[in-house]
Amino acid sequence: MLKCRTAWRKLAPLARASSTLCRHNVRRAGLNDGRQVRVPVAHMSIGPSGAGGEKKLYFLLTGAATLCGGVYAYRTVKGDQKRYEERMEELSSRPHKAAAHKTIPAASEPPAAAANETESVPEAAAPEAEAAAPEAEAAAPEAEAAAPEAEVAAPEAEAAAPEAPPSPVEPIPPAPDAEAAAPSETAEPPPAPSVDSTLAYPKVPSHAPYLLIGGGTASFAAARSIRARDPGAKVLIVTAEPDLPYMRPPLSKELWFSDDASVTETLRFKQWNGKERSIYFQPPSFYIPAEELESAENGGVAVLTGKKVVHMDVRGNKIKLDDDTEISYDKCLIATGGIPRNLQAIERAGEEVMKRTTLFRKVDDFKSLDKVSRNSKSITIIGGGFLGSELACALGRRSTEADLEVIQMFPEKGNMGKVLPEYLSNWTTEKVKREGVKVISEALVKSVTHKDDKLEIQLKDGRLVTTDHIVAAVGLEPNVDLAKSAGLEVDSDFGGFRVNAELQARSNIWVAGDAACFYDIRLGRRRVEHHDHAVVSGRLAGENMTGANKPYWHQSMFWSDLGPDVGYEAIGIVDSSLPTVGVFAKATAKDTPKAATEKSGTGIRSESETEDTAISPVASSTPAPTVGQHRDNYGKGVIFYLRDKVVVGIILWNVFNRMPIARKIIKDGEEHADLNEVAKLFNIHED
Repeated sequence: MLKCRTAWRKLAPLARASSTLCRHNVRRAGLNDGRQVRVPVAHMSIGPSGAGGEKKLYFLLTGAATLCGGVYAYRTVKGDQKRYEERMEELSSRPHKAAAHKTIPAASEPPAAAANETESVPEAAAPEAEAAAPEAEAAAPEAEAAAPEAEVAAPEAEAAAPEAPPSPVEPIPPAPDAEAAAPSETAEPPPAPSVDSTLAYPKVPSHAPYLLIGGGTASFAAARSIRARDPGAKVLIVTAEPDLPYMRPPLSKELWFSDDASVTETLRFKQWNGKERSIYFQPPSFYIPAEELESAENGGVAVLTGKKVVHMDVRGNKIKLDDDTEISYDKCLIATGGIPRNLQAIERAGEEVMKRTTLFRKVDDFKSLDKVSRNSKSITIIGGGFLGSELACALGRRSTEADLEVIQMFPEKGNMGKVLPEYLSNWTTEKVKREGVKVISEALVKSVTHKDDKLEIQLKDGRLVTTDHIVAAVGLEPNVDLAKSAGLEVDSDFGGFRVNAELQARSNIWVAGDAACFYDIRLGRRRVEHHDHAVVSGRLAGENMTGANKPYWHQSMFWSDLGPDVGYEAIGIVDSSLPTVGVFAKATAKDTPKAATEKSGTGIRSESETEDTAISPVASSTPAPTVGQHRDNYGKGVIFYLRDKVVVGIILWNVFNRMPIARKIIKDGEEHADLNEVAKLFNIHED
């Protein structure tokens, strides 16, 4: 190789002189008096002047120099490639050497992780890889110097280049947080590094244009509304529950009256009208996998179950899950619902009492209470509101089929005492008793203890109740855990996130359902915990997330059924502390929840509701009876709740499909001299 280089140094001046002489001859012969003249080939010189022997020697030396240059370039490339492979093999074998001295636990990882790591080199190997690069770069100037000196040799060198592997002279970027180098072709793959599997094979999308926190009714209604206005929208629902979005009302109503022994598994039930349906809004096939959301061409709705949002960065438009995964968003809805309250006496009683107490709210609560009711002798329900009364009637019906004692206790004088006027509350209490329930009124719990495999409930008036299991149905606390990290305002009077008329709490953040404290233009600041409000507020929030900018003026309704024979629907502020006026009539066979669902075709009566208010129908010509505060049989009727002589709430007792009329009365906000005349609008006196 040294001889070739020495010969090239001697021949280089000859090559340059030959090239210069040739150019000069062409320049002199090619132009004559401004006219281009073709120069004979024999007159052109290809080298220094001299005899034919010198020309032959020149050709020989030039060819030899060309061959030596090609061989030199080829060996340089091969040497660099060999050094690179040796370096990579050494780096790849290091984890095996380290494992002989120290045992490193390896985390299980999807195959995709290994594929990703073969494309990069870790930080530990980076300095040595970079150290190898100068050796390759040092040879580069010599190869580059030979190219300009011999233009004739270049084609031959380029022709030889494909036979040799390319020289890796570019620096290799380091891969952060990796522990093993990328394996070479001959080295065995290194052990899997201990990294979070979500980083290597993400099942959680990193970004969601529409992010809905909470998997309840409001969240699903918003998702459906968003997709209706934006068919290509990508919606991600994040819920801490293990279930897909479902409706809660059947958990305390129809599911308990099912004849199917496997109802806790199927979660399918027969409505009062006999039609069967599932509690889930949509089957699993309706949703797309969360990992496919970002790449879904036509968008869709994905659900992350069992994931709790623990932090919200409003300025950065992102959230953090309980596994430290972060998801960014464009628009976000908070529909976190509420958390069942518990009695302090139960919380102080200890772990054994808590194990025997159910805070009824979710699917799992229904399943566990169903099991308890089949294996216990006594169940006590604490609470006389909607949930407590519905569960009391449901379990009371079951007590007639099995040896089960059902007790309902509450601090009020009668069942539903905070909602119904006293006379109707007393009537409801008797109705619950006829369902097989032992009712204990004016009961204030002092303490709860576990004794002899039983729970003893000590009341403040000295009464003692012994039972096997307790169901605490004492209200709901709005879930506002994200308020602190998100900097959102919580209402001090009603609880929940304070929102404006468009259900917006901050820029790009909306709130719907139980957790929203909104301003009612007729009734003032409110917070509502019912299915219809969740449906309508979720739907409106979804529309506003797509740019509708609509105010929430809807008067939501709610309903409660004490079995298939007695039920009521209500709207507005229904508070027993307000003055009330009730107008009643004799009920017929069609005045029951069962008959109402048969007529409307749906078991969830608010599903037939709309945001529109009705035009008042022609009032019945049948004369109304006297206001029925003292009647003994309240078959069906209308109860008006007044504030400053204006109707602010209405209960339709066994009167169904008349809610638009009630909604219009509250919206008008007028004083009425004779509410008997107003009651005629509901046609309760017609057969």
